[in-house]
Amino acid sequence: YMSDDTGNRLRFQLELEFVQCLANPNYLNFLAQRGYFKDKAFVNYLKYLLYWKEPEYAKYLKYPQCLHMLELLQYEHFRKELVNAQCAKFIDEQQILHWQHYSRKRMRLQQALAEQQQQNNTSVK
Repeated sequence: YMSDDTGNRLRFQLELEFVQCLANPNYLNFLAQRGYFKDKAFVNYLKYLLYWKEPEYAKYLKYPQCLHMLELLQYEHFRKELVNAQCAKFIDEQQILHWQHYSRKRMRLQQALAEQQQQNNTSVK
């Protein structure tokens, strides 16, 4: 017998883990190839999971790109395309490019900010 609190905590953990798995295009391809995206109950479950976009839930996500995938999974055309391994490969490559670009851009911004602060500190003295 599980208390409501224990049951809710377990459900939260399972749904958190599952939603974050959606960030992996290879996993999406796996689900598509096994027909999950043709199952109306599963598609409804994906719709239900949109509550993770709310800030009070989203703050627990380590892989926020999963929310973008969850959003795309609401569209039948996207779900159908995921059966194609090339589609998953393309998404995977785009994510890597995004993170590489994001990391470099963020580093440049931090460097510029540090230089600005250094100049401000020098001019105050």
